[in-house]
Amino acid sequence: QVHLVESGGGLVQAGDSLRLSCAAAGGTFSTMTLGWFRQAPGKEREFVASHSWDGGNTDFVDYAESVQGRFTISRDNPKNTWYLHMDSLKSDDTAVYYCAAKVGTGLTRLKKEYHYWGQGTQVTVSS
Repeated sequence: QVHLVESGGGLVQAGDSLRLSCAAAGGTFSTMTLGWFRQAPGKEREFVASHSWDGGNTDFVDYAESVQGRFTISRDNPKNTWYLHMDSLKSDDTAVYYCAAKVGTGLTRLKKEYHYWGQGTQVTVSS
C-alpha cells in the first residue's frame, strides 16, 4: 500500500508562484509514474501533469495544454517525493490539487490508471 501526503497549497495572487509537494510512503517509488490532477468547484477532476522515469538519464513528462510552459513537474527519488512548481498563476488555476501514483512506468492522463491518490490540497489564486 502506498500512502501519499500533499503539502504546499495556499492563497496567492495572480502572477505568483507556488510549489506543491507530494511525499510517498510505501511501494517502490522509482518505478512509479507520478501525476498531478486538479478539481475546481463544479467541475470534474482534470489532468495537470505526469512524470515517468526510465531508471536511467531520461525523464518523461506530459502537461495539460492549459499549464504548459507555466507548471513544472519533478521528482526526487531518494526522498520519495515529487513536486509541482507553478508559475504565473491565474485565477483559473484555483482548485483542489491531487497527487497520484501509478505502479509502473508510462505517462498517462487517465485518472483510472492511477492506483494511489493523495487527500488534496487547496490552491486559491486571487485576481
